[in-house]
Amino acid sequence: MMENHQHPSSNDVVVNVNGDSDSDARRLHPTDHAVSSQLQQQRRVQEGNERRKSLVLAYKTLGVVFGGLVTSPLYVYPSMPLKSPTEDDYLGIYSIMFWTLTLIGVVKYANVAIRADDHGEGGTFALYSLLCRHVNIGILPPKHVGLNTTKDVQKRTLLAKFFQTSLVARRLLLFVAMLGTCMLIGDGILTPAISVLSAMDGLRAPFPSVSKSLVEALSAVVLIVLFLLQKFGTSRVSFLFSPIMGAWTLSTPLVGVYSIIHHYPSIFKALSPHYIFHFFWRNGKSGWLLLGGTVLCITGSEAMFADLGHFNPKSIQIAFLFTIYPSLVLTYAGQTAYLIKHPNDHDDGFYKFIPTSVYWPIFVIATSAAVVASQSLISATFSVIKQSVVLDYFPRVKVVHTSKSKEGEVYSPEVNYILMVLCVAVILIFGDGKDIGNAFGVVVSLVMLITTILLTLVMIMIWRTPAVLVCLYFVVFFVMEGIYVSAVFTKFAEGGWIPFAISFILAFIMFGWFYGRQKKTDYELTHKITFERLEELLADRSVNRVPGLCFFYTNIQDGLTPILGHYIKNMKSLHKVTVFTTLRYLLVPKVAPQDRIVIKKSNLKGVYCCMIQYGYADALNLEGDHFVDQVISSLAKHIQKHQSPENLSDSEETEEEASNLEEARVAGVVHVRGKTRFYIGQNCSWFDKFVLSFYEVMHNNCRSGLPALGIPPQQRIEVGMLYEA
Repeated sequence: MMENHQHPSSNDVVVNVNGDSDSDARRLHPTDHAVSSQLQQQRRVQEGNERRKSLVLAYKTLGVVFGGLVTSPLYVYPSMPLKSPTEDDYLGIYSIMFWTLTLIGVVKYANVAIRADDHGEGGTFALYSLLCRHVNIGILPPKHVGLNTTKDVQKRTLLAKFFQTSLVARRLLLFVAMLGTCMLIGDGILTPAISVLSAMDGLRAPFPSVSKSLVEALSAVVLIVLFLLQKFGTSRVSFLFSPIMGAWTLSTPLVGVYSIIHHYPSIFKALSPHYIFHFFWRNGKSGWLLLGGTVLCITGSEAMFADLGHFNPKSIQIAFLFTIYPSLVLTYAGQTAYLIKHPNDHDDGFYKFIPTSVYWPIFVIATSAAVVASQSLISATFSVIKQSVVLDYFPRVKVVHTSKSKEGEVYSPEVNYILMVLCVAVILIFGDGKDIGNAFGVVVSLVMLITTILLTLVMIMIWRTPAVLVCLYFVVFFVMEGIYVSAVFTKFAEGGWIPFAISFILAFIMFGWFYGRQKKTDYELTHKITFERLEELLADRSVNRVPGLCFFYTNIQDGLTPILGHYIKNMKSLHKVTVFTTLRYLLVPKVAPQDRIVIKKSNLKGVYCCMIQYGYADALNLEGDHFVDQVISSLAKHIQKHQSPENLSDSEETEEEASNLEEARVAGVVHVRGKTRFYIGQNCSWFDKFVLSFYEVMHNNCRSGLPALGIPPQQRIEVGMLYEA
């Protein structure tokens, strides 16, 4: 039979199912075959590049994401109040830790939470903003509405309708999100303290003469140096992070395997859950109380979700499932195997199980890993504070971007030194690792529980997950984490109050600031100046239009700030070109450059409205002149866009408008903002008197919003005005 080399027609379907010479399918022409092979090769190369990229990112996550989680063996066993533990007790404890790591680490965070990102950002606050954007259940002022807010009113769930109609429920949800944020900041204080202290405690075994006070002092010195280096940014030393954590992640399970072989080869029988039931059956209340220390085995798992903005989900999953999870399972198995044969060494459960021949290398790696873990939480704290400042949940503090390529890498001097003082105070005042462990347990368990609650709401209101799966998820994790929370609450007097005190203070600061800002917004909306009223004010012959370009800052979008009327009545003037500027912070991580500046022309000559939009992960990186250039460029485009090419008079007006804009720029630029205060009269309630007075103290001592835009002081004017509370 002769082969048919004829070109296939356009209607032919080229298929070769069996791939043999007897197939009835038509053969590809050599040219088509070459093109097909080239496309397949390109696809394979692209897939290979994606895999390599994910593997590189997975390697980098070791130094950034998993610092707190993978160093937890340093302090888990020393934090447990064990009394004459038996072999069965240790087997039960290891079984609890294994299933905690498996259920919370593998199932909850690595497979469920990691999918609930908000445009690539993760964490408790991202979950809250996701709910606010999709279901519109926030209580934020109008300027905080996000882009692409879902307004689908046809298929709202009953739960969504409940939140939308209940102000109490919405406030409670906001409080829960705030509490999660405050607990994460508390984590940034406790992680450096417990990690470094536990690592430095390794000096006491080879040198018995080294006192506990000396270890605490050395730990404090290490932390002070770490905090003083923050201003240089982590980019310059971050290349060391992953090798250090990689060395830790590989060395500790190897020691664990050695310990298993030499001390208790049958340790993995404890993977059977029946050891957990036997443990609680034998120990009862004392077994329940031990959960306060056991929960620390999962500390830092929240970072898998919170650090989504810096990595992709696949890289985090690869790193956790193939390195971190096996490393922790083997390390805890080795520790437990050693302790079964040496049951009274639990107070130093990590360093005692290290063989003498590798003690000092492990000590150096452990100390370095503790510093890296501390750095990860400190950086996360800076990021959370920055997001809170951007969204008006926290008083304005200085935020410095320490990397030109990484917008998320920020540093705040005020926050840095406050963290340093608190970390050192925790070590020097509560030097006992058990007390700090109790405090740490409260933070870990509460953040996990808050994430579970918010994730359940996301499943119901956004994902529309089947009810059976939602119930299964909620019951398993709420019950499990609820038991952990109940156990750590019993340690309230033994260090557990530390995170509550920190979180209460932070939550009060956040609520007081948010309440005061909302009160101001409400006043401005009630007493706003309309464009009709502005036209009346400018019609007064005593009011002059002076040369120059003025950026007049206002917090409201639908109208103008009451300060404008106060300004015109007293100054009797307004610049020839005035741009009423609103900084609009959105409940999205980042705003596209083309959506950053929005211009609107008013009916008054030389008067424009400008809205500058930012997401909570964006950088306010516009410098004064660059900021003015961008706004003028947007104004010029807006003027050109709205002219009619067929109308000659429109063309002349456009040229005149553009000319006036440039003349005003040359004459001088000035930025005007209000410096408002509350007038707290006798008619105010005691709650308003207390909270607003506290807000005024914070407002008088925080930074101005304008320096964030890099505006020179000589171009700034602040207009004072009293708002009646």
